[in-house]
Amino acid sequence: MKPVCLVVGAGAGIGGTVGRRFAAEGYHVVLCRRSNAEGLDTLVADIKAEGGEASGCLLNAAEDHVLEDMINATEAGIGPIEVVVFNLGAQIGDRTLQQTSHKAFELCWRLATLSLFRVASTVCPLMAKRGKGTLLITSATAAVRGNSGQHAHAAAMGGRRMLCQSLSAEFGPKGIHVAHILLDGAVDAPDTLGKMLGPERFQALRESRGMEHDGLMLPAKIADTYLHLSQQHRSTWTHEMDLRSFTDLPWWNS
Repeated sequence: MKPVCLVVGAGAGIGGTVGRRFAAEGYHVVLCRRSNAEGLDTLVADIKAEGGEASGCLLNAAEDHVLEDMINATEAGIGPIEVVVFNLGAQIGDRTLQQTSHKAFELCWRLATLSLFRVASTVCPLMAKRGKGTLLITSATAAVRGNSGQHAHAAAMGGRRMLCQSLSAEFGPKGIHVAHILLDGAVDAPDTLGKMLGPERFQALRESRGMEHDGLMLPAKIADTYLHLSQQHRSTWTHEMDLRSFTDLPWWNS
């Protein structure tokens, strides 16, 4: 039986690429995303064509019981989950305080913080019984710095960061590695940055800063880092790291 890597938020950018990387290392990857069944099927088929094992699942992480049911079904039907990659985004764009509705604020919190809490509440006790496991949580600059127009996003991501610290404090001594990965810059990903900018602006940015310029973070290189974190010896676990392109100023200088 192959080890299982569960990816929550397996889009065409970071999540799908990380899943593909873990599949190449011998994991059965369970790829979960909210929409685009055709894209998910293609990703699963590509992994299988490359000799890996993968399953796909469409779900809405904001709905009650969905995450818990999916984790329990994976454990029962595929195998013990050794690695969780929590890659759900919660970016709703720049909005003034008055433009940020209660519904939008709550949705950000549900996606960024409550969903992670629900995943951890279900999978961490299972990992603790086995004495091992890894949670890799994708985060953003908003987790450490609030900006104008980012009321909902910053509050949600800041909560995600604090939750990661609490999870590490409780479950680290039980053999579970919790790593909070702060992506401090633009990622060359069509399903995140591409959607925010639109296809024309995204392509122009790629041509000016991305591709051979290495001015945008490359999902494949991010995936290498996630794999490295999952393989760290417990005597030298990393809890938090930030990633950015060499062209970007770090969050504390910008």
